[in-house]
Amino acid sequence: MEKKLLVIVLPGMILTGLLAGCGIQTHKDSVIVTMPVSAEPEGGFDPIHGWGVGEHIHEPLIQSTLTSTTVDLKLQNDLAVDYNVSEDGLTWTVDIREDVRFTDGEKLTAKDVAFTYNQCRDSRSLNDLGKLKVAEAVDENTIEFHMNEPFNIWPYTMSEIGIVPEHAYGETYGKNPVGSGRYILKQWKQGEQAVFEANPDYYGDEIKTEKLTVLFMSEEESLKAAQTGKTDVAYTSAAYADQEAAGYQLQELVSVDTFGFNLPTVKEREEEGTLIGNDVTAELAIRRAINLGIDRESIVEKVLKEYGTPAYGICDKMPWYRGDAGVSYDPDEARRLLEDAGWTTGASGIREKGSLKAEFTMLFDSSDVIRSKLAREINDQLDKIGIRVNLSGIDGDIIYDDAQSQSVLWGLGSHTPMELYNLYHSERGSKYAKYSPYFNPSVDKYMDKALEAPSLETSYEFWLDAQWDGKSGINGDLPWIWICSVDHLYFVKDELHIGEQKVHPHGQGWSLVNNVDQWEW
Repeated sequence: MEKKLLVIVLPGMILTGLLAGCGIQTHKDSVIVTMPVSAEPEGGFDPIHGWGVGEHIHEPLIQSTLTSTTVDLKLQNDLAVDYNVSEDGLTWTVDIREDVRFTDGEKLTAKDVAFTYNQCRDSRSLNDLGKLKVAEAVDENTIEFHMNEPFNIWPYTMSEIGIVPEHAYGETYGKNPVGSGRYILKQWKQGEQAVFEANPDYYGDEIKTEKLTVLFMSEEESLKAAQTGKTDVAYTSAAYADQEAAGYQLQELVSVDTFGFNLPTVKEREEEGTLIGNDVTAELAIRRAINLGIDRESIVEKVLKEYGTPAYGICDKMPWYRGDAGVSYDPDEARRLLEDAGWTTGASGIREKGSLKAEFTMLFDSSDVIRSKLAREINDQLDKIGIRVNLSGIDGDIIYDDAQSQSVLWGLGSHTPMELYNLYHSERGSKYAKYSPYFNPSVDKYMDKALEAPSLETSYEFWLDAQWDGKSGINGDLPWIWICSVDHLYFVKDELHIGEQKVHPHGQGWSLVNNVDQWEW
């Protein structure tokens, strides 16, 4: 197929002001990277308010973490020099380096670590910290983490949380962060760009990239920046991957960034002022028919242009994924299931059962080109089996309460099985899972056993059983339908080497620059 250059005229001086106006030049020790507007941290560069965690999980550039992960996602020490867990799994003891200082010259101690974790716990910026009772500094270089219950994933949690200085922390910290990591934030023009420079006192490996400039842009602006040579790396998606940018190569990076939608599994009711449940999606036959009635291979080809893979679960590429969760596209079997359950085709073509019509609303982010196309394709495919999806595009963040009674097209995916836990385990103090009403006591039981196992590796069998133990589980209940995992796509200048990348979690942007200190021209 002949490739054509896409010419985009940008309003005003958005791009010229950002790039030419600020005199950004490419040097052998610096790089310029574009990221989605959504990647800019709302709370600033503050781990206590989500920097490095949440949707765009990455190892923070400005702050140090206790542990980090290798390219193959194995753990290694960062600030930590040693850690161990008590026999009952309730106390993690971590010893840290003695030679680390914040960029204001003050020494980093166990008190800073304890302060950071206790503040993160209270801010609820990371679901994993719901297991933390308290962090305590035993002495200047030793911390104890006391857990509410055993939690063998804790060492991975320690790779996500950047340590902030207790003495320099306040309301404006996110705008002027003090850290001990690889980079110092030198400038942040909100809505435009962030500039990072190498920390000359960093305790780790030599930093090869002295300066990183991040430009926050729409996909169209990002493409234009590459086509005009004004950036070194430009994020893109399957919607623009067939465009040309002279002097750049398109790099496909594997991710666990997975699209799917929730289906409330209980009947509609009001609880504590919130509408929960959905009479249509509460029907198991509806959920099973939807799972069979979606042609994932076709979606990957048509929407993702084959820059991705079909998905049947939220952890497809991980060792705790039950590989037999996949189903073949079978619209005839979907129709048979519906007929057997009493869903007959009405005059409008939509199936009916008594007073119910087989239709539900799906919310999606209409500013995201891929999600918009996915939503339309899901609608078209399910219409063929008599299920109507009423699409409702919204611009911006999903209101989580809406997912208690409606379907939402989500993008999710991380490096630990906590993604399974957070989606399917009943929430503490509630009878249902957090994001969409679902409860299966055997699923909860298996997941609790998984977290109590001596190690992550020995927990795999319980995560697998939570998905399906031969009689019951997530794969039989289908409270979520997973569609596809997307490759993360970037236009990269021919002479720039971005190193070997880890499997990316959900959200393009910051995960790309986890190893930016080792990029080379």
